[in-house]
This record gives sequence, C-alpha cells and structure tokens, in this order.
Amino acid sequence: MEDSITLKQFQKSVDEWIEKYGVRYFDVKTNMILLVEEVGELARLIAREYGEQSFKKDESDIHKSIENEMGDILFVLTCLANQMDMNWEEIVRANMEKKTTRDFDRHINNPKLDQ
Repeated sequence: MEDSITLKQFQKSVDEWIEKYGVRYFDVKTNMILLVEEVGELARLIAREYGEQSFKKDESDIHKSIENEMGDILFVLTCLANQMDMNWEEIVRANMEKKTTRDFDRHINNPKLDQ
C-alpha cells in the first residue's frame, strides 16, 4: 500500500482484500457486531492508557496499539460502506458540510470551552 491513499483507493483495496483473502464479506449484521467489538477494544485501551484504569498484570494485549484498533474500526466501517454501496468520499464531504452548517458558531460561543 502507498504512503498516501485516497478514501476511494482504500475502499477498493478493502474490496480486493476481501476477494483475495476473506472469501466474501460477512453479512451486514455480523460486520456491525464486529464493529462494536472493535470499538470496545479501542475503548478498553484508551481507558487504560489515558483513563484511570490500569493494565492487568496478565493482560495479553498490553502492547496492542490504539492505532491498530483504529485501523480495525476503519476496515470494518469500510466493509459496511462497500456492502451498502456507499462512497466514503461522499460520506465525509456531506458530513463535514452538515457539521459546518449546523455548528458554525456552536462551539465558539460555548462558555464551557473557554480556556
């Protein structure tokens, strides 16, 4: 994989990986469950690395990286997008437009965010 990759290229590479190594996509429900599992793994690592929880002495994945979990989440999300014929570039563009339109002054005017 290249150093830099577009969302469109990533979607294509996930599709090619599934075809070559994954046999087929899991069904959407299974992928949704896998997504929740991956998010849970990320949450556990963040709770231990940045929160008040500590690693267990016998925790086998103590060196598992947060980046690795984020990558797993993106992979499963991309599987879901591919299965539902959704385009990541369009999703991201529309989401940023929605946030900008809806929240253009929301956070700037939030006194709770004053530093």
